Amino acid sequence: MISSKLGASLLAAALLLAACGKPAEKAAPANVINFSIMSTEKASTQAAEWAPFLADMEKATGLTIKPFFGSNYSSLIEAMRFKQTDLGWFTNQSGLEAVRRSNGEVFARTTKPDGGEDGYQSVIIVGKDSGLTLDKLLKCDRTLNFGMGDVKSTSGTLAPMTYLFSPRGLKPETCFKTVRSANHEANLFAVANGVLDASTNNTASMDRLGQHHTDAGARTLANLKVIWSSPTIPEDPMLWRKDLDPAVKEKIGRFFFTYGVGTGPEAERQRDNLRRIESGPFRRADATHLLPVREMEASGQLAEAREKGDAAAMAKAQAALDAIHAETKALKPAS
Repeated sequence: MISSKLGASLLAAALLLAACGKPAEKAAPANVINFSIMSTEKASTQAAEWAPFLADMEKATGLTIKPFFGSNYSSLIEAMRFKQTDLGWFTNQSGLEAVRRSNGEVFARTTKPDGGEDGYQSVIIVGKDSGLTLDKLLKCDRTLNFGMGDVKSTSGTLAPMTYLFSPRGLKPETCFKTVRSANHEANLFAVANGVLDASTNNTASMDRLGQHHTDAGARTLANLKVIWSSPTIPEDPMLWRKDLDPAVKEKIGRFFFTYGVGTGPEAERQRDNLRRIESGPFRRADATHLLPVREMEASGQLAEAREKGDAAAMAKAQAALDAIHAETKALKPAS
């Protein structure tokens, strides 16, 4: 059950999301931490799933933790920019944007709930019996209704553009009859119900559907099939504001890196709470975690510049790629 204190926090978050106009650049009191979470599903569902973890965070840190459920990634980036939030769970691309625009800093990353290999894949899903193949999808004859993620979604937009559409010189807006932008859950059910012919999604979101929606989720997934998968995408980063009080950072870091670690009933209870939010114990991370998404971004820019024949843009994108490759190489131990 959600405590009255946390319930009040959820109500405050809802009111904050309902506000309009330019936000005031004002930080919360030192003992209040606003934690942003992207609503890839219904906010009410996510509030229930996150409540035990956030309640434990309050207890362990002595801070008041207020969840901020954003309806899109831009809202989370802007909230951190204007100091309406202090830390949050981002995708790789939106996290990169928060670093660039919102004084964000990567301090941790998620892991697989089952302890398996890190990472997930962007996918394109279609109805199992639709007869739709990747070749038919890529005909770009403007007969299909297609779903994509938020413009700042790594798996919903950046990965399929980087690895599938851009290398072929294709643009979804000119390929399909309609292109709908929505979260992964909404797009998945839209494909399952025949509203969309195909859509982007990711393996983590599909796994979550199977786990949290039991028989209904299993039946929905059974009626879908994957016709394209991307290379592995790194796990999601956790960011806090660079200017957050060092003492507060220390409390938050201690909680994150000890939560769900170890043996015994308490550690297992904490890992159960982490499974509810689709993560295993968090690991330390820094700006280098975003190198793969920076590479994807620069690769997409290079492909676009080549398509346009823009020599200056090609040179700029290639220089960015070379710099990223040099950074990545420097991180690898000498053989």
